[in-house]
Amino acid sequence: MIQSPAAPALPLDTALATGPDSAHAGSAPSVAHGPCAEPTRVLARFEDWARNTPQAPAVIDGTRIWTYQDLDAAASLVAADLADRVRPGDLVGVCLDRSTALVVTAVALARLGAVYLPLGPRPGERRIQAVTEDLDVACLIGDPGVLPEEHRGGQHFPLPLPTAGVNAPAVAVAAVAGSVRGTRRAPEGALYAVLTSGSTGRPKAVAVAESSLSVALDWYRSETGLAPGDRQSLLIGVAFDPHLLELWAALTSGAALVPAPDDTRWDSRVLTDWWRDTALTHAVAATPTVEPLLDRPWPQDLKLRHLVVGGDRMRRRPGADVSATVHNAYGPAEATVVTTTHTMRGTDPEAGDRTPPPIGTALPGVTLVVTDEEGRPVARGQEGELRVGGHCLALGYLDPELTARRFTAPAPDAELPAVERLYRTGDRVRMNADGSLDFLGRLDDQVKISGVRIEPAEVEAAFEQDPRVRAAVVTVLRDSSGHGRLVAHVRPTDGADPAPGDLLDAVRSWLPEQAVPTAVRIVDGFPLDANGKVDRPALAAQAQAPQSPLAAASGDPAEAATGTGTDVDAAVTAAERLVLTTVRDLLGRPDTGLGDHFTDAGGTSVVAARLLATVERETGVRLRAPELLRSTDLRAFATLLDQRLTARPEGA
Repeated sequence: MIQSPAAPALPLDTALATGPDSAHAGSAPSVAHGPCAEPTRVLARFEDWARNTPQAPAVIDGTRIWTYQDLDAAASLVAADLADRVRPGDLVGVCLDRSTALVVTAVALARLGAVYLPLGPRPGERRIQAVTEDLDVACLIGDPGVLPEEHRGGQHFPLPLPTAGVNAPAVAVAAVAGSVRGTRRAPEGALYAVLTSGSTGRPKAVAVAESSLSVALDWYRSETGLAPGDRQSLLIGVAFDPHLLELWAALTSGAALVPAPDDTRWDSRVLTDWWRDTALTHAVAATPTVEPLLDRPWPQDLKLRHLVVGGDRMRRRPGADVSATVHNAYGPAEATVVTTTHTMRGTDPEAGDRTPPPIGTALPGVTLVVTDEEGRPVARGQEGELRVGGHCLALGYLDPELTARRFTAPAPDAELPAVERLYRTGDRVRMNADGSLDFLGRLDDQVKISGVRIEPAEVEAAFEQDPRVRAAVVTVLRDSSGHGRLVAHVRPTDGADPAPGDLLDAVRSWLPEQAVPTAVRIVDGFPLDANGKVDRPALAAQAQAPQSPLAAASGDPAEAATGTGTDVDAAVTAAERLVLTTVRDLLGRPDTGLGDHFTDAGGTSVVAARLLATVERETGVRLRAPELLRSTDLRAFATLLDQRLTARPEGA
């Protein structure tokens, strides 16, 4: 059982008495407790709603409505088909997208007592291979066409999962690999496990108990008032743990889940249209997705009442016109999705301030401690590492040695008698007098790209799997808005002459989308600092300078005739010039040419949203993400923009 403070929770502005060694004498130490909390049940709450309100909508999937009775029955069928192959405590990899099939699978696995391991709808083959070599994964559930080769050729057991609707699989099976599975199992009592980036080059899995998730869900329902008749988004990518907050918050509230079509994550205007068209009342979204919405007038015809935003540092407060209550949330997967929140409303005096809001105060059952290097609390107002304890803590990693390093006992003189474990987040924060936290950055090399925590070492290891690569170093470049992108600096093996584009293609099977660098630089060696370590700042500075086309990810010197280089060819159209300069600026790749495809050049969903917003702001033409993705290259996309500009009536 996860331990949490047994003593009554103190007000957030009340300090625990500590000795002079743990904080300056006369100053309150950086320790804060959220309100008291007791774990409840997750699956049982869903089953109560299915029994008491069987005809209430549970999933609204386009034009199809799945009632609680429908969902309950579908999950029972899937659980029955899996019962002979999946035992309580088994890890089951789920390779499905945001869909009714995903919801049915989550309920079925919980009913079996199996451990839900979300891997996303298109998991990289080598990434999954690494996972199954390390972890004792009983089977993978998904469309056999997207499963890794080892599982495509193993035993398949058809599952009665929905194959129609938003993001539905064409067919769904439970696939068992023919080879021996890994040895690491989930700890007893785990409800789910999620992958996080690993410094060893292989993803690491953290397991969370039902009791920990229940505390977060109880807070969500209480804070947002989610209840029968409401509609909750299912928007967050399935490989990331916040989607579990969305999924189970609705199912334990008697509310309806609404799976999001894929294009909502590429275009912020499509997102708000979806909110409007589906009459959503509650949503969870990644910070980079929401930021463009705050830079223009907020739609006033939405039913959205609560918007939980997290995954990255929020760089401004919502304006006075934002009708939804916005919760700036913080929480690592190791502390069960959300640990602190700061609530903002359009009526606040600070509404519209272009300063980062705090990441907030502790949720119920959460203990926050800001410490020095020895693990002792620092005085409030001082910077330090955030350590988290309480009901929110995960059971630990599936690697016991890693668990022992990251989940530690409080320092002996910290005087936290009711707290048995603290998770070291590696985040640098400052606790204010009221117990709220300001996020200041990371203490280690770990970074966040598009809301996802990434270890550069994992990206480097993915490149170094290639026999053409002797060594790789990954740096992070940030634009004036603070948005980060990854650049890989690759030293080839003797005699090898790999094309950067080929190297990028090779690592896509190892890494999630956000971890794939936007550019590869071929280098002869790495600069070293005074301590003999790789000088990453110097490498990052070199990455700001343009390379020749042969050393760029496009790898095609003929692109010089179509805009490759630091200057845009004067012969291109105004639309081509706008598209090319914007993409180069957003990706930080001055070598990008009009002959490059957007995603091949390093474009992601977040970059696409910003590109489309810039095009609309500069031209008044609104293009959609699918039009960008279907274009054969940037020139074709610019041609489409030219056509729309020409078709508009004069003065429009």
